[in-house]
Amino acid sequence: MDPVVKALKTCAPKLLGLPNVIGYGRGHRHVGGRNTGEPVLTVLVKKKVPKDELQSCHMIPKSLNQCPTDVIEVGEVVALSRTDRERPARPGMSIGHYRITAGTFGAVVYDVKTGEPLILSNNHVLANSTNGKDGRARIGDPILQPGRYDGGTDQDVIARLHRFVPIHLEVSSPECKVAATVENVLNKIVKKFRRNYQVKIYNSNPSPNLVDAAVAKPISDSLIVPDIIDLGVPRGIAEVAVGDRVVKSGRTSGTNWGQVKVVQATIKISMGDMGDAVFSDQVITTRMAQPGDSGSVVLNDKGQVCGLLSAGSDTVSVFGRIKNVCDAIGVRF
Repeated sequence: MDPVVKALKTCAPKLLGLPNVIGYGRGHRHVGGRNTGEPVLTVLVKKKVPKDELQSCHMIPKSLNQCPTDVIEVGEVVALSRTDRERPARPGMSIGHYRITAGTFGAVVYDVKTGEPLILSNNHVLANSTNGKDGRARIGDPILQPGRYDGGTDQDVIARLHRFVPIHLEVSSPECKVAATVENVLNKIVKKFRRNYQVKIYNSNPSPNLVDAAVAKPISDSLIVPDIIDLGVPRGIAEVAVGDRVVKSGRTSGTNWGQVKVVQATIKISMGDMGDAVFSDQVITTRMAQPGDSGSVVLNDKGQVCGLLSAGSDTVSVFGRIKNVCDAIGVRF
């Protein structure tokens, strides 16, 4: 087995427990800013810290299971905001669930069963970051173009939420009635001894998310066109490899190119006040997006879609593989 693949499966998950580490994946070693081409397990950290400031148990090993490691500083990765009202609307423009600020209309896709055209973007853009049980969004909710932050009102409804892939936080409050009952009983006991103390039970999600995706059904098919601003109509889908050039067209920063730095990445993403969510099988690129660009599709230089942008930091951008998105949400290009 490939040493990097073996290390990703057996050792790498433990790295997320180290302070400052927010992700890992397959990459190439860089020396002095130059890509050496040597395959390594790339560790993603918020900030590089001098060795003399780290405890020995917090240091990233030079190798894991005989696989060399390399460290990339990426900053804090957070969920990522052309802002006019336009009919028909085009991918690359502002859009959003009626309760969020604004994100990006990623692409026009087609339902694999009915063939009907749908609007593709992130869950956190079209479905308010819902897990499906928290009341943050419901099927049928209005979708505004432009998004609320860009002046969208109830008169600008372009679609209705049709489907979404739930987002599960790393740690969340349980919805189980048994857990709630136990929590209440424990608090009654604790208050007898420590009135200022409170017991809170949390649910730890052991399985990472795979995609941040949702689709909306337009009020009328005539309200949207598949021609992505600056990039045209996508020519199918494709995979990417480390070193590939990719491009996106987004609401905030427009059209930008980036280079793939890491693939098969597992990374912890801040979902704002909600907490953190862990995503696996992600692709990390050089920075090519800003807040509000979330939901943009990412294309290669042949015009094929390879991912759905969902997050980024001051130095990198993050997207999920488009095959995973299409399989999970039941659509095709």
